[in-house]
Amino acid sequence: MNNPLVLGAAGQLGSDLVSLLGADAGVTHQEVSITDAAAVDSLLARRRPSVVFNCAAYNAVDRAETERDAAFEVNARGPANIAGACGRHGARFVHFSTNFVFDGRLDRPYVESDEPAPLGVYARSKLEGERMVLRVLPQALVIRTAGVFGGRRGQSFPERILERARSGEVVRVVSDQRVNPTYSADLARAALRLAEEQTEGLVHVVAEGCCTWAELARAVLEECSVPVAVEPVKTADYPSAARRPANGCLSSARTSALRPWREGLRDWVKRM
Repeated sequence: MNNPLVLGAAGQLGSDLVSLLGADAGVTHQEVSITDAAAVDSLLARRRPSVVFNCAAYNAVDRAETERDAAFEVNARGPANIAGACGRHGARFVHFSTNFVFDGRLDRPYVESDEPAPLGVYARSKLEGERMVLRVLPQALVIRTAGVFGGRRGQSFPERILERARSGEVVRVVSDQRVNPTYSADLARAALRLAEEQTEGLVHVVAEGCCTWAELARAVLEECSVPVAVEPVKTADYPSAARRPANGCLSSARTSALRPWREGLRDWVKRM
């Protein structure tokens, strides 16, 4: 891929994209904030990328309930800034979104044509980001995904589970929220492929299969040979500021699922 650019390069997905594309492709939030339209435009004018991957996001789901402006600034207006700059400088644009745009009431995985119904501020900000990107740059690619884990050390759900188990803490995990646990390295490779194929519009890209967070936690401990039990709990037992979809599973009418989530988890264990 000729002269790619990854914004938000320090995160889980961004770091995996950079590992595939080379360190020169990566730009962190500290270097350029996507909320600074002039800085984004200047970066693209200077770098002249063929494609821009936006991995920058405000991901503090609960804190967003009291930091609405910050969430919308990063998750909606920031991506729109990038889309505008890509249009002006002739770059393709790949933006990443989330399963949280749905309310989780369906009894099947959500596909691209299903109507979004976000439950909280974070979810609404991500949905607005999708819409603004495609309004500003209709030929952009927006990838929705779910349950992403991987990337650099210290950032993912499996690592938090292992840390709690090894510290002797009781491992309590919700058992009534389902997702597709998606390995960030697999998602990065799929995003590169879709970009190279010049795919446009909205696409769901997730691992094959769904499970609860408690089932994922058990799988992590099994794969790492940590003999600690996982205590399943209900979402209602762990009240939080933001509501989360009970069914966060995605499917796609446009592309094939990635490999089964357990295979991605095994590769993550080997890598870590």
